[in-house]
Amino acid sequence: MSAAVQVTDGTFKADVLDSDVPVLVDFWAPWCGPCRMVAPVVEEIADQYAGQVKVVKLNTDENPNTASQYGIRSIPTLMIFKGGQRVDMVVGAVPKTTLASTLEKYL
Repeated sequence: MSAAVQVTDGTFKADVLDSDVPVLVDFWAPWCGPCRMVAPVVEEIADQYAGQVKVVKLNTDENPNTASQYGIRSIPTLMIFKGGQRVDMVVGAVPKTTLASTLEKYL
């Protein structure tokens, strides 16, 4: 069972912008190699920070509106939202330590 929840254009506001905890959004697509590389890292983060951070995944192929709204040009892009605002982002397949230390700033 995946710890990260799939979100869509339709659920993005409720799941991400209206969340009362910080949200890590993984913008990805099935054909993207680096996305597959970073997926286990995103799952580990979801497990490690369960209860402190919500971790969601957005398929950019199926949800182009949200992706274009946030100017996603390359994937994977990992964005951190807090209080309905984008507060940080990491582009590319990064090590878990990089992602964790970026997240820690917003907890």
